[in-house]
This record gives sequence, C-alpha cells and structure tokens, in this order.
Amino acid sequence: MAFIDTYVKEILGLEVALFHARSRLEAETDSEALHDLRIAVRRIRSLLTPWRSLKEMTALREAAAEVGRLTTPARDLEVMASELELRGMPEAAATRLSRLKTDYRKILNDPALDGLFAALDQWPSAFRASEPSNDSRVMKQVIVKALTKQIDKLHCALDDEQYDRHELRILVKRTRYLTEAFPQLSPLSTKAAKSLKAVQSALGSWHDHFQWCLKVKLEPDLKSLEHLWAEASTGELRQAEDEMQKLKMLLPKISGKKMAVPKVARKTGADSK
Repeated sequence: MAFIDTYVKEILGLEVALFHARSRLEAETDSEALHDLRIAVRRIRSLLTPWRSLKEMTALREAAAEVGRLTTPARDLEVMASELELRGMPEAAATRLSRLKTDYRKILNDPALDGLFAALDQWPSAFRASEPSNDSRVMKQVIVKALTKQIDKLHCALDDEQYDRHELRILVKRTRYLTEAFPQLSPLSTKAAKSLKAVQSALGSWHDHFQWCLKVKLEPDLKSLEHLWAEASTGELRQAEDEMQKLKMLLPKISGKKMAVPKVARKTGADSK
C-alpha cells in the first residue's frame, strides 16, 4: 500500500472512532465516551501537524482544534468529579456530575462537532489533489522534518531550567503525540518514548493539582483538599524534574542545531501563592 493510502486510511479510521464515541456520548452509555472522542481528535490533529502550511489541511485542522477547545471544560470537570469521588467527597462529586449532562448536550448540539465530520468527509479528495500527496518520498521527508524540529525544540526547553513548566508540558505532549502518529518515522528509541510518556504523566498530574488549587478560591467546597493538592503538586513537579533529566539523556541529537525557543519565566505552585 502506498504511503498516501496508509496515511488517509489512518485518518478515516479515526473518523470511525470519532463517530462511535459521539454515539456513546449521545446514549450516555459509559463515562469514557468524551475521553475517547478527545483522543480521536487529538490523533487527527497530530497526523495533520507536518502539513500546517498546506491549505488543503486548513479546514480539517481548524475544525479539529475547535472541537478540542469545545470539549476541554467538560473533560476537566470529569477528571475533577473522579478526584472528588476518590477523596471521599460524593456530594461535591455529584454536584459536578450533574453539570456534565448539560455540558454533554452542549457539545453534541454545537455546530463545531458537525463541522468536524463535514471537514473529514471533504478532506481525503482535497489532500489527494495536493502536490505533496503525489510523492511518498516527499511526504516522508516533510514528516521527518516536523519530528526533527519538535525534538530540537524539546531539547532546548529541557536545557533551560527557567523554562515555564506549563509550556513545557504542552511541548512534551505535542512531541509525544507527533511521534506516536508516525512511529515508523520517529527517531525516538523505545526507552526515549517511554521516558517521554513518563514526563508527560508527571507534568500532567502536577498541572491538574496546580489548577485545582486555583479553583479552591472560586469553589469553597474544595477547601478541605487544598493542602493535600498543594503537597501532591510539589511532589509531582519534583518527580517530573527527575524524569526530565532521564529524558534529556535519551533524546536523540538530530539536527545539531540550537533552536530559538522563547524564554518564559518558570511558574510553580509555590510561585502562584
């Protein structure tokens, strides 16, 4: 099978997964429907990343990004409710779960979701008509260049102790998702890929607890967990820093160039107080 066919098949497969997740969300059959919908959207966006400048990708890229933004608040609320149940606060969890049903309806009725399916239907023919799709070798070169650029950015961010950890979390996520989208072209070793996932996990947990501490100021029923979350945030950031040191040793030196990564003041839970 030609590379272009494999590539298009991958995105069409994600369209099917997206359709199933939407159906499950409509039927309210399980608690993972929104999560799975967001995973499908995330993978579509990752597959499109190397072609950001290609006009044939614009409609689908923007539609996927819009659905990502649309679904983020509801997913955050799901995670919060799960945390509250885990901490033995069923009433606080139930309050948030009751809000989720309304959020799900808003997502399902929002034009952005239909817009994404419409863009997915139109995309294959538009992309096949584009110049890069006519040459598998060129397609692979574009993807390898995107992977190289992303890993170089990550190298520079990891080398900068003052680099904002919130921004670093996003950079790690993008690098991981891009490498997972094109595993056959990724220069990462198995150990490096595992390390990248470990860094994302630690930074993700830190980010959740950091954000929850901020919510305490707006949602008084969370006050009893503030100290616990603050401690967890500190420990998870420390774990993330340890994992980042391991990742630095495992990332391949690809281009040998020093990317110009904007300096951003580092933020931590302690800094916000």
